[in-house]
Amino acid sequence: MSKEHVIAKKEEIVKDLTSKFQEAQAVVVVDYRGLTVGQVTELRKQLRDAGIEMRVLKNTMLRRAAEAAELSELVDVFKGPTAVAFSNEEVVAPAKIIAEFAKDAEALEIKGGVLEGKVATVEQINKIATLPSREGLLSMLLSVLQAPMRNTALAVKAVAEKKEEEEAA
Repeated sequence: MSKEHVIAKKEEIVKDLTSKFQEAQAVVVVDYRGLTVGQVTELRKQLRDAGIEMRVLKNTMLRRAAEAAELSELVDVFKGPTAVAFSNEEVVAPAKIIAEFAKDAEALEIKGGVLEGKVATVEQINKIATLPSREGLLSMLLSVLQAPMRNTALAVKAVAEKKEEEEAA
């Protein structure tokens, strides 16, 4: 392979990464040093099942892509073995899956990330990881919306039962 071909291929990878950084709802950067091959495979499977792409790339390429995506504050986290999880649909899912996985695999360390286009700290990502999933939040909202109707129905039923008792007596 010629040198020009290699450079062109690397430029294409950086261009692809730049668009991933720009389009992703959430990006979580982790240090996977110390994980076994089996653990990395299991983490990739869990992320893939949730529609999240995990890539292991050279830090140089990640730095260039982050800078091109105007996320230069993220450049400092690209040191050591780095894996990046990209989610185009869910903000909470990658943080939640990785944080949950890190409970059993203590070697996995969150280094930083991007949430809805803004660079996020480890603390912010860990806070996001404790939020309920989208479905959980929708379920909570639905139950809040149903509460007034349910309470009205119970009140009407109680009044009806009381009238029945009065009529029976």
